[in-house]
Amino acid sequence: MDTFDLAVIGGGTGGLVTAAGAAFLGAKVALIERDRLGGECLYTGCVPSKALIRSAKVLHLMRRAADFGLNPPEVSFDFAKVMDRMRRVQQQVGKHDSPERFKELGVTLFSDQASFLAPTELNVGEQRIAAKKVVIATGSRTSIPPIEGLEEAGFLDHVSAFRLSRLPRSIIILGGGPIGIEFAQILARFGVRVTVLEVVGQILPREDQEIAQALEAILLAEGIDIHTCTKAFRIEKDGAEKIVHGECTGLPVRSTQTGAAMTFRAEEIFLATGRRPNVEGLNLEGAGVSYNGKRIIVDETLRTTARNIWACGDVTGKLLFTHVAEYQARLVVRNALFPFKSKADYSAVPWCTFTDPEVARVGLTEAEAREQFGNVKIYRYNFGDLDRALCDGEAVGLTKLVCTPKGKIVGVHILGPQAGDLIQEVVLAMRKRLPVGALSRTIHAYPTLAEGVRRTADQYYREKLFSGPFKGLLRLLMRIG
Repeated sequence: MDTFDLAVIGGGTGGLVTAAGAAFLGAKVALIERDRLGGECLYTGCVPSKALIRSAKVLHLMRRAADFGLNPPEVSFDFAKVMDRMRRVQQQVGKHDSPERFKELGVTLFSDQASFLAPTELNVGEQRIAAKKVVIATGSRTSIPPIEGLEEAGFLDHVSAFRLSRLPRSIIILGGGPIGIEFAQILARFGVRVTVLEVVGQILPREDQEIAQALEAILLAEGIDIHTCTKAFRIEKDGAEKIVHGECTGLPVRSTQTGAAMTFRAEEIFLATGRRPNVEGLNLEGAGVSYNGKRIIVDETLRTTARNIWACGDVTGKLLFTHVAEYQARLVVRNALFPFKSKADYSAVPWCTFTDPEVARVGLTEAEAREQFGNVKIYRYNFGDLDRALCDGEAVGLTKLVCTPKGKIVGVHILGPQAGDLIQEVVLAMRKRLPVGALSRTIHAYPTLAEGVRRTADQYYREKLFSGPFKGLLRLLMRIG
């Protein structure tokens, strides 16, 4: 029986980063993946979805040719070619996750299901291996809600959607979170009639309400039908269509009374209703690892309830993003291999929903900040007033800073072009505990979209200098000067 310093279960982002990092440090590493290296991000998540988002945006821009002073072209597309391009991108990105690369790093690969026999012993298919330390990075999958008739009617999710060879004429998306909303815009731009049903009072429920409502208005203008406070409770088939029976669950939606029945028809249904951890078959009980329906239980160092076993990525249930899985994996390598333990710090984790325009966030929403701090300051700047956004024909959205009265940045929200890139400046400022004034004092190249962040921060000084006691002092100093 082979013995390893570290056994990593799962070949997605968390597992790959853990295995590569540990091997680089000289550890003897086993990497166990029952399917393909690369995981969800490469095959059914970030990479293919962003490739489709790009194709859909180019198509949308072509239809907007007149907005840029160009003669409108005859716009058409072949969906099969769009999907072929997506797969080519996957192949290019996948080179970084190839088995050959990890073998060159000295990692021993196993392609089978892993199951614990003991905290330091694993069955891998018909083989048995021992490991001093183990990292579980098995990811998550779509959570299927208990809706009557759903299984019988059939549905798509973010996995099966990437295998489509043709587009449905119409689709109902259950769930208005990032996956549901990204797919809604992709499909709508490719000509699918899209209806989104979200059970709570706004799309993107984890985002700032003002930002989510602004994005909803943009999506509605693109022809996407959105119903918040709407819960599906039964689905049935009617010939080539599927019928979703729902009800209004809370505040009246578009004059619909709470509890009122609602019916929706479409050719296909897409599930975007949350995630659940992949723990089946691992025999976590045999290793003393505690878990529930949402996550494996870990402490601040990402150690599980078994002393020699750690977990990282989606399976921990903490911020299900690729970049968080990578961050956790780097932390796990240190904590599993060295005696000095570091705690995970999620105080300034950014994320982005890649709609057009994008939605990016770090820190607290306005509502969360008011609940935590009471008095907060809000500073906004519209992309409609930003020179570069006007030049680019992308003058939609806003930047919103949430600060304490003394200028501490506690949250930032951007709805606009390249929001996922623009927010990084503020993430660094928050990590380094820089006040909002530091953003205002930083020189930004002109004309750039990043100026929007500075112009938002400028309002801190405008408010401070031209109101209250500073206003009189400012006038006095100007007279002296």
